[in-house]
Amino acid sequence: MIRLIQKTIGKRFRALLCGDPSGEPPWLGAVAAGQGPGFFLPEDAPWIVHGDMATLVGGVRALLLQALHPGSLAGVRNHSRYQSDPLGRLAGTIQWLTVTTFAAQESIMREAARVRGMHGKVRGSYRDAQGNTRAYDASDPHLLMWVHIAFMDSFLRCHQTYSATPVPGGADEYIRLWAKSVEPLGLSGAPANEAEMMTMIAAFDPELVVSEETREVLEWLRKPPLPWVAGLSYRLLYQAAYLTLPESYQRMIGMRVWPRGLVVPVTRCFLKLLRLVIGEENPIQDAALARLARG
Repeated sequence: MIRLIQKTIGKRFRALLCGDPSGEPPWLGAVAAGQGPGFFLPEDAPWIVHGDMATLVGGVRALLLQALHPGSLAGVRNHSRYQSDPLGRLAGTIQWLTVTTFAAQESIMREAARVRGMHGKVRGSYRDAQGNTRAYDASDPHLLMWVHIAFMDSFLRCHQTYSATPVPGGADEYIRLWAKSVEPLGLSGAPANEAEMMTMIAAFDPELVVSEETREVLEWLRKPPLPWVAGLSYRLLYQAAYLTLPESYQRMIGMRVWPRGLVVPVTRCFLKLLRLVIGEENPIQDAALARLARG
């Protein structure tokens, strides 16, 4: 009976994330296909971090952080279906993360080509932090770098805060290895350790701004149109993500933060409970491990 309950809830949980009512991620075949390893092995830091439930918080934090740059914000507002199909946009991001982390190299390259094709259509103009109008292109290495380090910093910080599983090799190893993920997207020179990442984030600070357009997206991120049960859980995940932002960014955004002494332990308990409720079944990692076993 317990297994049946876990299977049912796990199916609904995966259906919410991947957008397929069957609960089977459409990119499962890409992870299962081929032979041998991809960029990472099961003992590597990206595999461990991205396979953890703390990614639910990390994904929200990455969106918050990315929204602070008016260039990446313009791409989301003008070329994304985040308002009309929020779960569809989420599924697209999860697809890239999952395939790049767990799939064989040929599948990773196909996924990177898909993303590059999407980036090629995302261009326009935005008003920068100084009020000047600038052109943007999603393939621009400068904007790609901001998206990459915001993503990487977010998943790392949320794992460190909310997961009980250590990062193999620590933060430096995760950053060094995950830098490989963006090479097929055409980005080189990604930070190779934590010190480099923090220096690069600080270098972007003068470019960050919270405008009316930013607040519109941030408010949507705070209260997206989710089913009511998922919406209740999301309120906690949002606060957990917001809490891990640097205080300078929290001051820019200006939203009320719940007490850390409440949010951290409650989020840790919630993620453990969620894992217990949906069970240990993990189709993606099972498919990746089966592929590795084939050699």
